[in-house]
Amino acid sequence: MATLALPGTETTAVTPVDRPERRGGKGSKAGKAGPVTYTLLTLTALVSIFPLYWTLVAGSHTNAELAASTPPFLPNASLFENFRLALEQAPIGKAILNSILVSGAITVGTVLFCTLAGFAFAKLQFRGKGLLLALVIGTMMVPTQLSVIPLFMMIADLQWVNQLQAVILPTLVSAFGVFFMRQFLISALPNELLEAGRVDGASTFRIFWSIVVPVARPAMAVLAMLTFLTAWNEFFWPIIALTTANPTVQVALAGLGSGYVPQQSVIMAGTLLGTLPVLIVFTILGKQIVGGIMQGAVKG
Repeated sequence: MATLALPGTETTAVTPVDRPERRGGKGSKAGKAGPVTYTLLTLTALVSIFPLYWTLVAGSHTNAELAASTPPFLPNASLFENFRLALEQAPIGKAILNSILVSGAITVGTVLFCTLAGFAFAKLQFRGKGLLLALVIGTMMVPTQLSVIPLFMMIADLQWVNQLQAVILPTLVSAFGVFFMRQFLISALPNELLEAGRVDGASTFRIFWSIVVPVARPAMAVLAMLTFLTAWNEFFWPIIALTTANPTVQVALAGLGSGYVPQQSVIMAGTLLGTLPVLIVFTILGKQIVGGIMQGAVKG
């Protein structure tokens, strides 16, 4: 209890108001995970990591060791020899550089164009908006295989066969990305910010770069990661448009699987080489992406 004395008045007793304990304090059970939660998370992590670990184990042994009655469960020093064989049998190094270029260009183009289109569909008013959005979403229901023949005829007329632009340009924008950015901007971008920009005399593109892009950054990070992984793992169209002379990673790995008796250990070693850049990118950008998602999820 504290006393409060004002000039010319009597001393008054003030009783402090009881303050609730801070969230996450000793008296609060919120945010605490029990043994069951940790057990489930551990099992999920092990199941997710096991395919990558088995790739490492299989890539460090021979076919005979993998076919033994008791398969190996630990890697050994043969991994580097299998790396050498994979690099000799297929242009893995060139394929990794091509995949980095292709995936990076597709990611930048998809994030830019999908954010622009998503902003237009979410906040701008123009004729045919609903019809155009329906057409964009409708393209998601068209199988990719239906467009392969006309697309290949087009790149053949342009003399782009076995060139990287044949893989990059057809996938610079995606219907999923447009719809994803539209849904995010509808709820995350207040109309008052756009009106304030227009009152200040900013053009639509200035509003986009100065207001929309900072607000959309969390969703752009998620879309960038999903697009990069999809482009890196794409096999169907690159195997048609490219050859083993100028391959992406997936096309080069397909070359490792050729032969009467494929060397599974060499294929696994090459797969591990093709996976390392993706793991490095995710390790570097993973925290920033998760932080961006959490920042976008916290309101006020």
